[in-house]
Amino acid sequence: MTRASLDKQPHEVASMFDDVAANYDLTNDVISLGQDRRWRKQVAKAVAARPGEKVLDLAAGTGTSSLPFTADGAYVVPCDFSLGMLREGKKRHPWLPLTAGDAMRLPFRDGVFDAVTISFGLRNVHETDAALRELYRVAKPGGRVVICEFSHATWAPFRTVYEEYLMKALPPVARAVSSNPDAYVYLAESIQSWPDQPGLARKLQQAGWENVAWRNLTGGVVALHRGTKPK
Repeated sequence: MTRASLDKQPHEVASMFDDVAANYDLTNDVISLGQDRRWRKQVAKAVAARPGEKVLDLAAGTGTSSLPFTADGAYVVPCDFSLGMLREGKKRHPWLPLTAGDAMRLPFRDGVFDAVTISFGLRNVHETDAALRELYRVAKPGGRVVICEFSHATWAPFRTVYEEYLMKALPPVARAVSSNPDAYVYLAESIQSWPDQPGLARKLQQAGWENVAWRNLTGGVVALHRGTKPK
């Protein structure tokens, strides 16, 4: 298996990420033209982790996305279902409590975390609604959720250019820098089939989150959604 099907079977997606773990962070940096670093800074600002807080970083991969939360003094639990990603993360960040877990059945008690976040991973979960309910379950009353995900560009001319890049320019770039370029073709296709910003906001509300809002980054190529769990 070299490319996960768009029905997102968990074992296929996990295997795909196992295959790209070693060069994953570098590949993302190249393919996003360096924008992924800016996006992750915006995630850290939105989470606004405080010293002593417990933060769940779901789909954390190698743990790179978790480092800003530790820098803010929070206790962060990086969680991912790709063992290959977690092994690579353990080599790089041996002090992080990297945890294997399925987004649809998280291995945590109810009401544990002050903040829960997932960046560029919700799109790969087999059942989005189940994952949003699980995030809600493990958050404390009054806790917050931050989701950073690829979305839909809001300006039509830019959207056309962006979609052309996804389907035509991204595959050859991926072939040059990734150990499994087919994985990035899958990722491009999954972006196009993903709900738009209002659509994801509705899913958050249906899962129980309140005060749901979003902010577009890079013209809507990425959207940052936020919400709170009622006290």
